[in-house]
Amino acid sequence: MKPTFDYQQLVQVAGDAIVVCDPDGVITLWNPAAQFMFGFSPDEALGQSLDLIIPERLRARHWEGYRKTMETGQTRYGHDVLRVPGVHKDGRSMSISFTVALLYSQERKITGIASIIRDETAKFNEDRALRKRLAELEAKSGA
Repeated sequence: MKPTFDYQQLVQVAGDAIVVCDPDGVITLWNPAAQFMFGFSPDEALGQSLDLIIPERLRARHWEGYRKTMETGQTRYGHDVLRVPGVHKDGRSMSISFTVALLYSQERKITGIASIIRDETAKFNEDRALRKRLAELEAKSGA
């Protein structure tokens, strides 16, 4: 059965960031949730490298994995969620989680990669505070 909605509308109204990049890692789609999450407008993000939201210290590792995925057409993050730091436009560090989907032409050539991204900064900070509090309580009790 053919869907009765417009896929572009779905991308525009999704609560999670949807970012699509070409095989070279250049951003070709940046939905409103991505703007809300990272602070960059579509005019600022489109045509730019993913380095825009990747912490500098992690870029080499990111691009190594990205190139391998483009060469092999395989990624484990289509089903497994990847949790990594990200960077907001204002420079603050974020904790993000995402999955990816490889995009193909009719000839089965990789044309890009779509990422569905969620900001988990608040949850990360809560978990860290709980771990710290637990460690303090264990230290007090001699555990």
